[in-house]
Amino acid sequence: MTTPPPPTLTPPVRRPHIEDYALVGDLQTAALVCRDGSVDWLCLPRFDSAAAFAGLLGTDEHGFWRVGPTVPTGVPAPRANRRRYRGQTLIVESEWDTATGTVRVLDLMPPRHGHGPQLIRIVEGVTGSVEMTSTLSPRVGYGRRVPWIYDTDGRTAAVSGPDALWLDTSVPGTEKDGAVHHRFTITAGVWVAFTLSWQPSHASAPEVPDVEAALTQTSAFWETWADQLVYDGPYREPVIRSLITLKALTHAPTGGIVAAPTTSLPEELGGVRNWDYRYVWLRDAAVTLSALLRTGCREEAVAWRKWLLRTLGGDPQNLQIMYRLDGRRDMPERELNWLPGYEGSGPVRVGNGAVDQLQLDVPGEVIETLALAHELGVARCENTEGLILALVDYVRRHWRKPDDGIWEVRGGRRHFTHSKIMCWLALDRAIRLAEQGVLDVDLRALVSLRAEIHAEVCARAYDPQRNTFTQSYGSTELDASLLLLPHTGFLPADDPRLIGTVDAVRRELAPDGVLVHRYPTDGRHVGMDGLPGGEGAFLLCSFWLVDALALTGRLDEAEGVFEQLLTLRSDLGLLAEEYDPATQRQLGNMPQAYSMLGLANSAILLHELRKTAATPVVAA
Repeated sequence: MTTPPPPTLTPPVRRPHIEDYALVGDLQTAALVCRDGSVDWLCLPRFDSAAAFAGLLGTDEHGFWRVGPTVPTGVPAPRANRRRYRGQTLIVESEWDTATGTVRVLDLMPPRHGHGPQLIRIVEGVTGSVEMTSTLSPRVGYGRRVPWIYDTDGRTAAVSGPDALWLDTSVPGTEKDGAVHHRFTITAGVWVAFTLSWQPSHASAPEVPDVEAALTQTSAFWETWADQLVYDGPYREPVIRSLITLKALTHAPTGGIVAAPTTSLPEELGGVRNWDYRYVWLRDAAVTLSALLRTGCREEAVAWRKWLLRTLGGDPQNLQIMYRLDGRRDMPERELNWLPGYEGSGPVRVGNGAVDQLQLDVPGEVIETLALAHELGVARCENTEGLILALVDYVRRHWRKPDDGIWEVRGGRRHFTHSKIMCWLALDRAIRLAEQGVLDVDLRALVSLRAEIHAEVCARAYDPQRNTFTQSYGSTELDASLLLLPHTGFLPADDPRLIGTVDAVRRELAPDGVLVHRYPTDGRHVGMDGLPGGEGAFLLCSFWLVDALALTGRLDEAEGVFEQLLTLRSDLGLLAEEYDPATQRQLGNMPQAYSMLGLANSAILLHELRKTAATPVVAA
């Protein structure tokens, strides 16, 4: 049975739209900065730690830090008139035009080099003079605890339990009701900095950051990283922004890649489909890495391979679908009943119960990514041979079982078609490596097993009356994961069954021909996924539609769909997990690695296919 959401303790508040948030991060955690100048989400010291600002999932009483033009009490904070990322960096510039002048705020988190996490906010006068207010209201433990705030040696400390926040600025301030307030006037050509540093409460105070040096070093880090990217095709700006975002979701010390930096942003406003994505899904991380690999990111490939070997190497037979950043296996799911949720969408969850699910597609994604790294000369498979062979054996022993599927449904296991095809793909890619002399395996046995899986899928998952594969054996429903068929090579690109499947999924799951839903939900009753209600269109699936159209010879049509999807990005080029065409809003955790990598991979594929189509055939 589905657990009912807890009672709302605070009246629902209409938060800014999910796409109103910018991402800044230091490759170990990330903050979400709203267009009104408020930091409403920040976990410290890393992605999966408790949030010190959790207003995103409740109200201001759950923690925020707002810097912006002063307004009278009770008047909503004004939205910035303009904002952008500075060049190819993760530094956000927001500008407000007021009656007395224009002011700019820079938000950044410097990558850590011998120091803890720091959030730096620089206020610059552009024209005239503007009265500004900074209100820092930390609430540690996901908005539950008011810290002890005090001044010491010209610095402000906020301490609660194991956490200590240190605020440094040249502006005099006051403390009232658990918040630190600064009010000042900024004039053209003048700047004022605020820096917030986290430190364990038992440790001595951190050093006061050198703001100018931090700004210079942060800018140089991101510009240098982006300069190595080798993509030079169409849509370069959205591709580079996507790749920078994916890099920001990597955890530098371990090489793990989180699915998103947030938890419980709803897939339906007011609904219960709210999940914690601050972990490393093997599938998501592998596919994210494929986008980075195709654009020249070698360092990330090596780091992820090392993470994978540390995490799975000793016990790949007890495979989990996700792990914590450091490879730990435990992430019990619980509900934070003091948080009402984004726009009243409860429950708010931390941890993820899907960790115990069986998802048979995972070995296929991992092996495919390792094979790609091998082909590109980044991470030779001779060094991961044992892991690949163990994953192949895992497939051999488990492929006949029903599983929980790619979407982590909680409505019972089935023989999901996508899972079976990915088992086939795991064997297929291993066979290719064996044929190249990389793997030492019984090739005949693998070829035979691959053929057996192929025959069973074609016999049990194909509906000849509708000319389409279905979501699971014996089902009449469709599933967007079937759009991956052209990518896998399971059938030739011109096979009528494959083309029929792409067309059927588009017809039944994408009513507008562009925005694709994962699978049918009726919005009223508990569906096959074990949950009530509906959800938005899944953006990754929409990019899968682009790829499927392109790979089945409809390149112009694919480019048209892709360009429509680009219009859904926020003004900063970011995408959440889903999109609601009715309200024209982004939904789900933000930014979502899946959506950003879908954009990058589709752009790369379209560029490659367009180049191939334009290459003249030379007569022999």
